[in-house]
Amino acid sequence: MMKKAKRGQVSLEFMLIFGIMLILLLYSVNNVTFREGSTSTETLRIQVSLEEKNLANAISNTISQVYAQGPGAKSTTYVRLTYLRDAGLLEKALNLESPRIFITYGNYSNDGNGTYVTVTGTGFNIVLSGGDKNIFWSRAMYQAVLYDNSSIWSPIGDITIGADTIYGLEIDPNDLPVTLKIVVEWNPDNPNSWTFDSTKGELRININPGG
Repeated sequence: MMKKAKRGQVSLEFMLIFGIMLILLLYSVNNVTFREGSTSTETLRIQVSLEEKNLANAISNTISQVYAQGPGAKSTTYVRLTYLRDAGLLEKALNLESPRIFITYGNYSNDGNGTYVTVTGTGFNIVLSGGDKNIFWSRAMYQAVLYDNSSIWSPIGDITIGADTIYGLEIDPNDLPVTLKIVVEWNPDNPNSWTFDSTKGELRININPGG
């Protein structure tokens, strides 16, 4: 009788442990699949947003350094990218198809001027504020509005906000390098220009406050 009781107790403990392991396994699989509305999807979306904001900050800070130094100045910054260069992760995080990185420059209400970064694609709907915000802005010292000039950007893209067409860089995530090189200079002999070279993995910007 004693042996039977002990075996039953061991069997019960085994089933309990097995049940816990099964629950943990199911939770793990759910996380890995990034199912819409899951904790992992939300975490992924936050990571994408942080990287967008970091890229906007890096560009604006480099522009501010050059602007502060004056004509002839040049500065280079390197930004490591993980999420923005993975189209699959962007689709899962933002619930859109054929994602593209969109970068432009201009004013943000009365807060000044700076760099905008967002991810566009099929199903994209721009949200400027609140918890679902999907466009990120970083202020810079260079007071210019460039998003209304289609000649500045290469490769060019555009988004529509209300009745306005906003121009900027449109970059395929697959073309972005692990480490993006941002080169900003102030060459008074050249116009404002923003060019992304996928071969070099380089974003090159010229500012021209007088032009």
